[in-house]
Amino acid sequence: MIPIHENLKDRVAVITGGSGVLCSEMARELARQGVKVAVLNRTAEKGQEVVADIVVAGGSAIALQADVLDRISLEKAKEETLKAFGRIDMLINGAGGNHPDAITDGEIFEEETEGKSFFDLEETGFSTVFATNFTGTFLASQVFGKELLKSTSPVIINLSSMSSYAPMTKVPAYSAAKASINNFTMWMAVHFAETGLRVNAIAPGFFLTTQNRNLLLDEEGNYTARSSKIIAGTPMKRFGKPIDLLGTLLYLVDETCSGFVTGTTIPVDGGFMAYSGV
Repeated sequence: MIPIHENLKDRVAVITGGSGVLCSEMARELARQGVKVAVLNRTAEKGQEVVADIVVAGGSAIALQADVLDRISLEKAKEETLKAFGRIDMLINGAGGNHPDAITDGEIFEEETEGKSFFDLEETGFSTVFATNFTGTFLASQVFGKELLKSTSPVIINLSSMSSYAPMTKVPAYSAAKASINNFTMWMAVHFAETGLRVNAIAPGFFLTTQNRNLLLDEEGNYTARSSKIIAGTPMKRFGKPIDLLGTLLYLVDETCSGFVTGTTIPVDGGFMAYSGV
């Protein structure tokens, strides 16, 4: 069991994409730590399932509808969070994802290969992926940032990816968008350093989620060829579990642990980034 960080009690966190596999686990853990949580999703119903778990466990949370690409909905969510909890101390920018129109079928380009090549990718797919991952992070940071600056220990946590360092095959838009998150994290950290607002990111390695399950497991639940390559490149020889992110999250949001840490992106990847393959 992860130790309780007593000084986090009664703080308020806003989590975009809060019903996702990884962020929902973050929401539950923050609530266990005594943090009041606003779970934001494009559909409030998905967030309500997470909130129900939190409430049953004795925590405090609300589910709010918000699209990270719609400033008006974000502003409304901010006002509803303030009405419910009176303050905002931390923002976790978890909304993101990929899109079929921005994914190639092959890992490398071959003239005669059937399927979607780089030249078949849709501009709208690229734009959608970049907007969801990067622009949504920018807008949410802008909308909630002014309230964060009123907190005594404000913090923003962005969600990056292993693909931000070395782009995964097939997903050029997602990789580029996540690379931009690392850069934007550093930019915001410098820009707000003198205000006390710390900005960091977490770069998960390969985790089994709803979005990637079909790519990583076959119908029988066995590793696909792509999964086998991932495991071969991960020294710890397994996929990550959502709980694996929680210690890093708590370290970054608790200023008694990381008060002089800002502008960093921390890999939580089982050694994937460190491994050269030989």
